[in-house]
Amino acid sequence: MKNILVVDDDRASCEVLREIFTAQGWRVETTQSPDEALRLAQREKFDLVVSDIRLEAKLTGLDLLKELRGQAPVILITGFGTLDAAVAASREGAWDLISKPFKVKEVIAAVRRALGAGVEAAGDEAAAPSAFLEPYEQTGLVGRAPAMLELYKEIARVAPSRSTVLIIGESGTGKELVAQAIHQHSARAKAPFVPVNCGALAETLLEAELFGYARGAFTGAIADHRGLWEEAERGTLFLDEIGETTQAFQVKLLRALQEKEIRRVGSTKNVRVDARVVAATNRDLEKEVENKSFREDLYYRLSTVTLRAPALRERRSDIPLLAERFLRGAAENARRSGCRLSEETVKRLVAYDWPGNVRELESSIEYAALRARGDEIAPEDLPLKLQSVEVRAAAARSPLAALFDDLPTLDDLERRYLLHVLEVVGGNRTKAASVLGIDRRTLYRMAGRFDIRLTENEEVSD
Repeated sequence: MKNILVVDDDRASCEVLREIFTAQGWRVETTQSPDEALRLAQREKFDLVVSDIRLEAKLTGLDLLKELRGQAPVILITGFGTLDAAVAASREGAWDLISKPFKVKEVIAAVRRALGAGVEAAGDEAAAPSAFLEPYEQTGLVGRAPAMLELYKEIARVAPSRSTVLIIGESGTGKELVAQAIHQHSARAKAPFVPVNCGALAETLLEAELFGYARGAFTGAIADHRGLWEEAERGTLFLDEIGETTQAFQVKLLRALQEKEIRRVGSTKNVRVDARVVAATNRDLEKEVENKSFREDLYYRLSTVTLRAPALRERRSDIPLLAERFLRGAAENARRSGCRLSEETVKRLVAYDWPGNVRELESSIEYAALRARGDEIAPEDLPLKLQSVEVRAAAARSPLAALFDDLPTLDDLERRYLLHVLEVVGGNRTKAASVLGIDRRTLYRMAGRFDIRLTENEEVSD
């Protein structure tokens, strides 16, 4: 039985979480004191710690995270869902960050992922798919933003099938990593994963590499040669940059997909092949079809299932997590231990739009790690493109911009803005009502509707 420790200075919140987790068959310990939480963690082993960030004590949820890191995954809960909170939680290694008031299904899904339960309840969209985050991270995919969680779910659904898959997305978004995740979650995982960059070879070379060739097919062909399609037998053939191929080659590719057989260059015999095909492109193939530069029949054959790798700017909450991972590799490469990103540097990274996506972020972190004079990487160590006035201004206003990043409902947006105002005014109810342009009675009703506790601080400061 999984053992969970819940830490919240609100007894009612502790009891609610106890009921939720107990109903799932998990054992639960609760405490309102962070000091008591540390004592409990010394006496017994917990599989997960769920803690509010803001605790009415000297220690905060972030302090608990630092103390318990390495002993158990930690999920932090916050009533102030700002980017700053996400940045701090990610930098300190939190498994997940949940905003109050939370939905029961979302909490259960997050806890299941952290516990590695990998159980997807039938009809429960909030539940995690089998083998959730860790297996994806093993393929190199990193991210916990909503767009990435949806992508993980799509991978889990399509992986067991034999259908061809088309992965679309901008350059640098990790389309090959998505293809590898599909392969590793399929029944073909023990067979080869064979990538082919269709844009890197001329048509004749691509045909010979993909289909193979017979002895004497051309000068230098002194023996029969198996192509990459045959090398991928019972595995997965990944055709990257499929949009760069010529129409003449597309005809041959379409026939191979339809007939499940190929013909080596210079041969008269067909060879049966059994390899699942996954293709990827950064082009808009629908427009290419309209422009007659890509065959319509091949497009529909490839796009039985279409997955989209999200751009990095669409999942900004993942940037601190990715940056920390890349920094570990860059620091090792530079033979420098103890490197860390300053808070201002992280804000600058989050504010930038990253046209080159994850690949550009990785190269920027490597550049900064080599350039930094001390252990802490400052904004000045980043590439010049991150030094612009626009990026600095965006970084300065990013906490409020984060209110809109995941396209919330109007109710969610109203709740988030109320929490933001309360945070800015230090919980002062009179000031909060004034900023919102409402009276205090209306403020109380709003807070009650969103289950937000108002503090007793009424000292007005100018």
